[in-house]
Amino acid sequence: MIESAEAPIESIGNKINLEPSWKSHLIQEFSKDYMKSLKIFLKTEHESNQNIFPKGSEIFKAFELTPLDQVKVIILGQDPYHQIGQAHGLCFSVKPGVTPPPSLQNIYKELIDDLNISPEKFNVTQGCLESWAKQGVLLLNAVLTVRESQAASHQGKGWELFTDQVIDVLNQEKENLVFIFWGSYAQKKGERIDPKKHKIIKSVHPSPLSAYRGFLGSKPFSRTNQYLKYHGISEIDWAAGH
Repeated sequence: MIESAEAPIESIGNKINLEPSWKSHLIQEFSKDYMKSLKIFLKTEHESNQNIFPKGSEIFKAFELTPLDQVKVIILGQDPYHQIGQAHGLCFSVKPGVTPPPSLQNIYKELIDDLNISPEKFNVTQGCLESWAKQGVLLLNAVLTVRESQAASHQGKGWELFTDQVIDVLNQEKENLVFIFWGSYAQKKGERIDPKKHKIIKSVHPSPLSAYRGFLGSKPFSRTNQYLKYHGISEIDWAAGH
């Protein structure tokens, strides 16, 4: 089954599926040369019967669930999960009923330890993070699509320029945001952020290859809530939905 169908092309074509508050700040990107090239690339992928994740209606899911005026926290991922049935437009999140991948398992491990949650009261088998997104956590991947079974296959095609603009909008239009950057790739993209206006939390990636080198024990969840509380912003219930 080709999850992509025509939707990815339509999603960045004339019928841009983007939440209104974001669209007003990003609409100009869709007429730029890089986005036109990206549209051609996705069309070529479709015509060669490549399976692209997430499906078109979910490419901009992070923006749909977390409007610009509701953003409190940004977690930046690299590109979507590349196996069937996993990606649905939110970084590190999987569709309901799908087993959490290893990086998300480590995120949960740190969350439980950081917030001193009883493991019996946190369902680690539930990998959908929509509850975070609806509270103002923008779960943004740097690259918004990927070819099945080929990690990073859509890097360098234009999405990075689009998400750079997203970060610039957040940096310029908002104050007192928390940016969470896990891994060197995310941290490099975070160099665009003004640390005088926003809080930056960074560590190694939660991947099993690196989590034990500084992710576990970094306490990003409590540090985020401490910052939000200090600035009079409602905290995130990280255990919601579990």
